[in-house]
Amino acid sequence: MVSRIYVEKKPGFDVEAQQLKGELTEILGIKGIEALRIINRYDVEGIDEELFRSCVPTVFSEPQVDVTYDELPASDGAVFAVEFLPGQFDQRADSAVQCIQLATQHERPTVASAKVYVISGVSDEELARIKAHLINPVESMEAS
Repeated sequence: MVSRIYVEKKPGFDVEAQQLKGELTEILGIKGIEALRIINRYDVEGIDEELFRSCVPTVFSEPQVDVTYDELPASDGAVFAVEFLPGQFDQRADSAVQCIQLATQHERPTVASAKVYVISGVSDEELARIKAHLINPVESMEAS
């Protein structure tokens, strides 16, 4: 069974999202971005639901600065996710695997991660430019 969790920085701690918004405005010249959110998605296989739930506030998030969701939050903006290509090293997923293995002393679970971008206030053409800027075809692809 695959368990999934979405993790997002709380407002004020969402430095990466704010920096990316500034980068897209300055470098790509996209001035109409109303909001930009980055949500990390984790898919975990090889552990039971109880262990997964106990790992959410310790391995996948920091409750003081993160909000977790069981489902992707609804949004009126454009939503897309980026994940590493098969065979590419995913440091975020590997770190989660190591933490779970250390905490449980069990076999290594399988963890995959992706970054979900939620952007409002952009046209379809601007969204295509943003995707081209964020997705390096050598190492990553748009996730389903």
